[in-house]
Amino acid sequence: MIPFLVILALVVIVAVTIYNRMVTLRNRVDNAWAQIDVQLKKRNDLVPNLVETVKGYVKHERETFESITKARAQMASAGSVGEQAQASNMLSGALKSLFAVAEAYPELKANQNFLMLQEELSGIESKIAYARQFYNDSVLAWNAAIQQFPGVIFAGMMGAAPKEYFHTPEAEKAVPTVKF
Repeated sequence: MIPFLVILALVVIVAVTIYNRMVTLRNRVDNAWAQIDVQLKKRNDLVPNLVETVKGYVKHERETFESITKARAQMASAGSVGEQAQASNMLSGALKSLFAVAEAYPELKANQNFLMLQEELSGIESKIAYARQFYNDSVLAWNAAIQQFPGVIFAGMMGAAPKEYFHTPEAEKAVPTVKF
């Protein structure tokens, strides 16, 4: 009877350990996504100030401003990871266009407010990149845990599903050409 109780206790301990690990991994994925969301919101809040600063110098770049406004609106309405990724990438592209336009205006490039906003945005972009990497690492650990034995057993009982990675679109993966 005692050996049976010892084996039963070991099985219970292993089961509790596996279950707790899966809960920790799921919470880590949720936390990682929340960190991306925080950085995306900070960037989204910074964009109107940047646009207004540039608007004062650049009156005829309406298309650039419209694309930024559209991308920002998509960020606000995006729900899933894929939609957030697509909207984030669209906003990044629109901001690159804005900075390209700003290059043509020396007085704008020298404006302290613009320089401060540009530097702050650059810092936020770095944080977003790190948060995306952490999120994808967390998703990898979660997906592996729910697909490998014995986690697959608990995943079925928990109703756990694989999480979606935060992808970069193919267009942004292309190597830029540099000409001198």
